Amino acid sequence: MNRYTKSAFAVLLAGCMMTSCLNDLDTEPLNSRIITAATVYDDPSAYKQFLAKLYGAMTLTGQRGEYGQPEITAPDEGTTSFMRTYWSAQEITTDECLSAWGDPGLTEFHGHNWSSQNGYVQLLYQRVFINIAYCNEFIREVTPRVPSLSADMQADVKRYLAEARFLRAYYYSVALDLWGNVPFVTEADLPGAFLPKQILRADLYAYVESELEAVLPEMAPAGTNEYARADQAAAWMLLAKLNLNAEVYLGKGTTRYTECLTYCNNIINSNKFALHTNYRELFLADNDRLRTEVIFPIAEDGNSTRGYGGMTFVIHAEVGGSMDADNGFGIKSGGWSGNRMTTTFVNKFDDASGNTDRRAIFYTDGQTLEIDHPTVFTEGYLCAKYKNLTSTGAKGQNETFVDTDFPLFRLADVYLMYAEAVKRGGNGGDLNTAVSYVNKLRERAYGNASGNISATDLTLSFILDERGRELYWEAQRRTDLIRFGVFSGDTYLWDWKGNVKNGAGTGEHFTIFPIPAADRAVNTNLEQNPGY
Repeated sequence: MNRYTKSAFAVLLAGCMMTSCLNDLDTEPLNSRIITAATVYDDPSAYKQFLAKLYGAMTLTGQRGEYGQPEITAPDEGTTSFMRTYWSAQEITTDECLSAWGDPGLTEFHGHNWSSQNGYVQLLYQRVFINIAYCNEFIREVTPRVPSLSADMQADVKRYLAEARFLRAYYYSVALDLWGNVPFVTEADLPGAFLPKQILRADLYAYVESELEAVLPEMAPAGTNEYARADQAAAWMLLAKLNLNAEVYLGKGTTRYTECLTYCNNIINSNKFALHTNYRELFLADNDRLRTEVIFPIAEDGNSTRGYGGMTFVIHAEVGGSMDADNGFGIKSGGWSGNRMTTTFVNKFDDASGNTDRRAIFYTDGQTLEIDHPTVFTEGYLCAKYKNLTSTGAKGQNETFVDTDFPLFRLADVYLMYAEAVKRGGNGGDLNTAVSYVNKLRERAYGNASGNISATDLTLSFILDERGRELYWEAQRRTDLIRFGVFSGDTYLWDWKGNVKNGAGTGEHFTIFPIPAADRAVNTNLEQNPGY
């Protein structure tokens, strides 16, 4: 858990989003009570408060740490949360999740038939780019002030700037993955009325990579920053992911598996991280204590990060049917009866009861395994992975808004990336070490060595399935399926892919989302992605 600090950042950000008709914009305000960029940094604590806003924007929907003052207009404010919309795009489009709500946008997600008019795609796009705008404004305003600060303050603020650049690079990496060629703006583009130019996917890849490399020296050493703030390990993690997916982003034959291994090794050899002994505790309301495995979380707090996005959405939407929402999950109102597992994914576990592989955290009472009707919540096994309960069984601080943090980056993923990069021919790792890392995960899952594999078992198809078993509902799956070439087409089918019960092949163009029609109507510089 982490309490994001509330601040006057909204006042500053208004200037980065709008154009004024006044000519004397650089004059001081006559009303001394008005806070502007010219005065707000007179308070040294403001630098960190505004940095907190950048982190808070990963889950919050408005300028306060509570629901009700949205930055983006939508019928359901919760759908404007970055984490909620990103999670939905990464999970509901895949074999890991099927929504029972029947909302047009979500039905299109699972059916692979979305268009440039899809509301969820548009909300995610808006959220990604408003968060980039926040980062740009912070960097633009703070950078020229650094030389005038005291030596001690300079060191802190330089680190804040590095973290802001990391967050901007993260959001651009999301845009790179989801849309490819996107509008591109940095702090060098001053606020005003102009149409951002579109950057090519390969050029954006190069930018994200160079930004992360540039900020590394200014970031806190691995495992040493305050909880829920990024450090060098988070930057290495993002670089590893970028390089692992290079062939998707840069074109067939352009591989960067050796580079991926370099960054995985940096994390592992830092000796700051280790697997937590209990898999289930990674997803509970006191998982903020598990920073030895969780490299970078999206922090939630039931008192100060109140909204219907983020982990509040994930937990409430997984609960329904005969589940005991109160005692079993620490939430009230019985849950939202939204998301559950596909039959295809459940069958990836030898024993869906969780008695053998303890990562199979499914709820089956009153649920059928087969899903004949996508909008009937009692069809399909339910995911019980995330809870607003602590490891002692106590409830979170609030029964509506949860305390459970989202593990965006964790060590288990590093082990699996290492294994995959080795199998794909990267240098800097070896097969025996790769097998040992995978077996560490499986020994935790099985409680002993009964689930261990040998070198001959470590195939790419096994790795894809193992990534699912270890990382399901952690917003990884869409990217993974695309990298393995099975997200679209008919090579791999799951129930209700293509809106057909047994699954149907879908178009290759669905491996990338369309630029929303609303943005293209405004920005004539943007070309649509192929197939839309």
